[in-house]
Amino acid sequence: MTAVRTRIYQQLEPRAWPGAGLSPVNRALAGLILAATVLAIVETEPLLERRFSAWFTAAELLFAAVFSLEYALRLWTAPLARDGEAPWKARLKFVVSPAAILDLMAIVASLIVVGGSSAMLLRMARLGRILRLAKLGRMSRALEHLSEAVSSRREELLLSLMAGFFLMVVAATALYLAEGAIQPDKFGSILRALWWSVATMTTIGYGDVYPVTPLGKVLAAITAIFSIGFIALPTGILASAFSDAVQRHKSRTDEDD
Repeated sequence: MTAVRTRIYQQLEPRAWPGAGLSPVNRALAGLILAATVLAIVETEPLLERRFSAWFTAAELLFAAVFSLEYALRLWTAPLARDGEAPWKARLKFVVSPAAILDLMAIVASLIVVGGSSAMLLRMARLGRILRLAKLGRMSRALEHLSEAVSSRREELLLSLMAGFFLMVVAATALYLAEGAIQPDKFGSILRALWWSVATMTTIGYGDVYPVTPLGKVLAAITAIFSIGFIALPTGILASAFSDAVQRHKSRTDEDD
C-alpha cells in the first residue's frame, strides 16, 4: 500500500513527479478542469440549458465524481508531503489549506447545481464551479514564482499602492473644488468625484463623468499623466521580482542537478 500511495502522490503532486512537465494524471485533470469550466459557462445560456439539461446534469455528476475521487486521494497521500508529522496532522493541514477548501467548494457546488432548485443558490453554485480554474494553479510553478515575487516586494508594492491612493484622493478633491458647483450630480462631493478619479487613474475612462471647465480639464490632464506612472509602477516592481524568482528557481535546479 505504501508503494501504491507513493505512486499516486507522484501523479497528483507536480513537485513529486520525477519526469518533465505534468504527470499523465495531472494532464487529464487539467483537461477535465477546462471542460468543466466551459460546461459551467455554457450552461448559463437559458436556451442551451433547457435543451440539454439532462446532458449537463450527467456531465456535472461525472465531474463531481472525478474531483471527489481526486480530493480523497490527495487527502490519503497528504502525509507524504509532510515528512515527520503525524498522518492525522498532515491530513488536517491539507483539509484547511486554501487549495483543499477550493476543491471542496467546487465539489459542493456541483452537487448543488444537480440537486438545487433556488435560482440564487444555483447562481452562487455556478460561481463556485468557475473557481475550479484556480485548481490549475497548483499544477503550475508560475503561481509559486508569482507568490514569491509578491512576498519579496510587498513593502515596495504597499508603498506604490499608498501613493496611488493618495493621488486618487487629491485628484478627486481638486475636481470637487473645480467642478462641484458646475456639476453637483457628478462632482458635488469628494465621494462622487472619486468615481471619476478611479476611472481616470486606471486609464479606463468610461466617459460617463468628465470635467467641462478649463480648470477642470487641466487638472484632469495632469491627473491622467501622473496616473500612468503610478499605475505602471507596481507592474515594473512585479515584473522585476518575478524575473528574480524565476532565476533563483533555475539556480536551485542547476545546483540540485
